[in-house]
Amino acid sequence: MSSAKLPREFYLQDTIAAARALLGCVLWRRIGRELLGARLVEVEAYLGANDMASHARRGLRSPRNASMYLDGGHAYVYFTYGMHWCMNVVTQEADIAEAVLLRAAEPVRGIESMRARRPKAKRDVDLMNGPGKLCSALAIDRALDGEPLDGKRLFITEREVEVGEDDIAVSPRIGVDYSGDAAHWPLRFFLRGNPNVSGAARGRSPRAR
Repeated sequence: MSSAKLPREFYLQDTIAAARALLGCVLWRRIGRELLGARLVEVEAYLGANDMASHARRGLRSPRNASMYLDGGHAYVYFTYGMHWCMNVVTQEADIAEAVLLRAAEPVRGIESMRARRPKAKRDVDLMNGPGKLCSALAIDRALDGEPLDGKRLFITEREVEVGEDDIAVSPRIGVDYSGDAAHWPLRFFLRGNPNVSGAARGRSPRAR
């Protein structure tokens, strides 16, 4: 690991801009003396009270989504479908409740540990090609809900690859058909051509610096 941790100011910018800027950054998970790393390749933005796909739609507050209301730079980790953990990066100032779901990532460090946690993955590109898979591979669960993203157990560092505007593909979010017009909002962002992306639409990979 050579890049700097993302500063708090990063997480306070516009949520859509933050989502796009997270692509190519590396999420790190420290477990004891072990350090796992995963380059983010697919994310989705969720825009708070006016976004009917958001857990904070209409200003909803509950013990489950309390971490969404923290200030930007914290993790919001929730359980879904009775079987998967999913991790979001909280953005904006406290009480705005906007966040970026981490949908897929590319292994960069600790791949053997990831394989051990994801024995059903037949290929390395399948280790984290979905939000539940990402959390399983990195041992992210409720214990990390509300965790600051500049700490020791969980943190994100700046890009070590070049990601241009043409490298970022955009689509509606996945699995939010219930959310009315919000189901069609173009808030899913992913790196073209990266085989670790969860969806089928792929194109060009980012260029190494």
